[in-house]
Amino acid sequence: MSAPAFHDMFALGLPVAEKILRPIIIYVFLIFGLRLAGKREMAQLNPFDLVVLLMLSNTVQNAIIGEDNSVTGGIIGAMTLLLVNHAVIRYLYGHQTLERLVEGDPDILIDNGVVQMKALERELITLSALEAAAHKEGFASLEEVDRAILEPGGGICFLGKKPTPETARHDDLVARLDQIQAQLAQLTQPTRT
Repeated sequence: MSAPAFHDMFALGLPVAEKILRPIIIYVFLIFGLRLAGKREMAQLNPFDLVVLLMLSNTVQNAIIGEDNSVTGGIIGAMTLLLVNHAVIRYLYGHQTLERLVEGDPDILIDNGVVQMKALERELITLSALEAAAHKEGFASLEEVDRAILEPGGGICFLGKKPTPETARHDDLVARLDQIQAQLAQLTQPTRT
């Protein structure tokens, strides 16, 4: 490898302070931007959200690296992002109020078996998307769900009605088997005269 090629690969095109500051600014912007966009963006519930997130990463790339395409600049930018993210997560761990402010609160999408349409509208989740998410969790339909909670990270937690239809059938079968066993026990006991 020639000296000019080696130099071009590792020489910084921007000052180190700028290489560190650019990722920090973009990181803060994206955290608040995604918070304002809602939990749905984090859950990637449909292909449109995934496309937006992929395009968003490409859009901010130049803002992070600037005019510098060197390996050293890329390493500085990546290390800055990793260190800032680590510091933010460590800080939020001990500050629950601030964590709730940044991440938001969970939203109840189904409560006592009733779909909360206002919550779905607020989070821009369609009924069919909610049903698809329930199917992924093993529910045949939303009628089997007692409670669904959209977590701050974008995941949806489903809690089934008690008892589930399968549990009710199982309990009924066990009760019938117990009755049959009791009847058989009576028939097989010797009769005293």
